[in-house]
Formats: sequence, structure tokens, C-alpha cells
Amino acid sequence: MIRLTGVELRRLIARRLTVIGVGGVLIITALLLFAVWRDAQPMSAAEQRQNQIYLEEAQKDWKLNGAQYQKDCEAQYQSQPDPKPSLKEFCPGPPTIDQFGKPEVVFAELMPDLLQGVSYLLVGIAFLVGASFVGAEFSSGAIGNWLTFEPRRMRVYGSKLLGGAIGFVPVAVVVVAFLTLGAFVIVDQLGNTASTTGKVWGDLNETSGRIVLMTAVGAALGGVVGVLLRHTAAAIGLVMGYLILIEGVFGSFLTKAQPWLVRLNFDAFIGHGATYWVQQCESSGGSYSCTSVEKHVSFEHGAWYLGITAVALVVLGALVFRRRDVN
Repeated sequence: MIRLTGVELRRLIARRLTVIGVGGVLIITALLLFAVWRDAQPMSAAEQRQNQIYLEEAQKDWKLNGAQYQKDCEAQYQSQPDPKPSLKEFCPGPPTIDQFGKPEVVFAELMPDLLQGVSYLLVGIAFLVGASFVGAEFSSGAIGNWLTFEPRRMRVYGSKLLGGAIGFVPVAVVVVAFLTLGAFVIVDQLGNTASTTGKVWGDLNETSGRIVLMTAVGAALGGVVGVLLRHTAAAIGLVMGYLILIEGVFGSFLTKAQPWLVRLNFDAFIGHGATYWVQQCESSGGSYSCTSVEKHVSFEHGAWYLGITAVALVVLGALVFRRRDVN
């Protein structure tokens, strides 16, 4: 099994699509860092002067009408549904320069969203390469020759999934490390890293570990889909169809079904919990009104959902590969 997995790893590395996919991931990661650098740039002198003019005009208006503005704001605050922010946050009072300046980029606030975004990229590329890695052998008929050399199908099946999964672990580690360290250096020079405590680094390390794990799982499941559909284009079509029809159309209409969709559970696993919104409507006093209610999907729910789904697909792929004719 170890020898077969080593062979599959060498085949994976030698494939052109693997090189293109990994190169694309690195380029997009570099573009993400460039975007962080652009966002962290301070305002120009001309922008600062213009904002100072806006501030002075707002302060003059507050002197004339501030008391009424504050009264109206407090009345609106009382009618807000719970949970609501503090009164000071909702009604900040007189205008200050902070309200007219560019928000400072904070590393601890930036990284969770940045890592969540790169996780989609890594898992998507790993799935695509994994599906092509296995599907191409069925399309070309090479799988029949391979089974002549090694007739024990479960060993062949397992080695292909392991080869894809193991091959993408170092890719995910390098990309996540490059993104995290690059963003820290940029924000340290242009933004704020003072709030990056040991707990923040610990949370980022845990998130990074989950991204690496899901990248490996994504490559393995790509191989499973390659076994089931036997063609790379069919695998891509299946994923696109699911994202558009199920996640997009079905998920937008039946919001209460979102906890059973892949994307939200993926977000909950990577981000250690995720939130979504549902509409709660009621008829009262002859009127019909709806309010958006925030819901939460826990990390445990996401982990169990993804784990059971992955195991079920791997078992299904094994049964199909063991019994179906490869020609």
C-alpha cells in the first residue's frame, strides 16, 4: 500500500493540471496579499484635507441640530429589536475625525475572513485536480492496464485517494503560511497588530489546521467523484450544478434548510461556527410582517456533517470501483 501510494504521488506531481492548479493558487494568494496591502495604505494628503472639510461642516451642523439628532436617534434605539448594540454605539454623538477617516486594518479582524476565503480556493482546486487525476485514467483506459499490474482493487482505490490527499497537504501548508505571514508583515507596517495575542495566534493555527485537513479531504473526494463519474468534465458539471441549483436556488428559497447544505457546514467547520439568517413572519392586527432572525450552526454540527458525508462518499466509491467494469 505504501509503495502504491508513493507511485500515485509521483504521478500526481508529474501531471500538468496539478502544476497549473498549484501555480494558480499561489498567484491568487499573492493577489490577496496585494489587496491587503492596498486596503492598508493610509489616505493621501489630499484625501485627508477633504475629510477635514467634511468634518468641519458636520460639526457646524451638529451645533445647530445636534440635540434633535440625538433625541431622534434615542427614539429609534428604543424600537430596535433585541439583541441590540449599546446606546453609545447606536448613537455615537458629535462627529469625530474617526468617522471621516479610513478605518485601520486590524490583523486579528482581517485574518478569519482571509483564511475562510483561501479555504474555498484550496479545497476547490484540490477537488478539481483529484477528480481529474482519477477520472483521466478511466477516460484513457489506463486503469485497466493498472489493474492488470495490481489486481487488488481496494489497494488501488485506497492508494489513489491517499496519493491525492497527501499530495495537497504541503500545498495547503505553504499557501496558508505564506498568506498569514505575508498579511502580518503588511499589516504590521501599515495597520494594527497590537491586538494579536497568543489566543489569536492559537485560533489562527487551529483554523489553518482545519483548512489543511479539508484540502486533503477535498482532493480525496475529487478522486471518489472521478471514480463514480469517470470523467473530469462530468465532475465539474456535478459541482457547478450543485452550487447553482442546491446552494443557490434551493438554499435561497428554503432558508431553514441551510444547516443541511454543504457550504454552511463547511463554514462552520473552518470558522469554528457560522451564522445564517431566516425570515420569521407572522400576522398580527390585520398586518403581515417578517423579521430576520440570526441562527447559528456549531462547529460540532459542521464536523459531524462533513465527516459522515465524506465517509459515505468514500464507501460508495469503493463499492462502485470494486464491482463495476472499468472498460
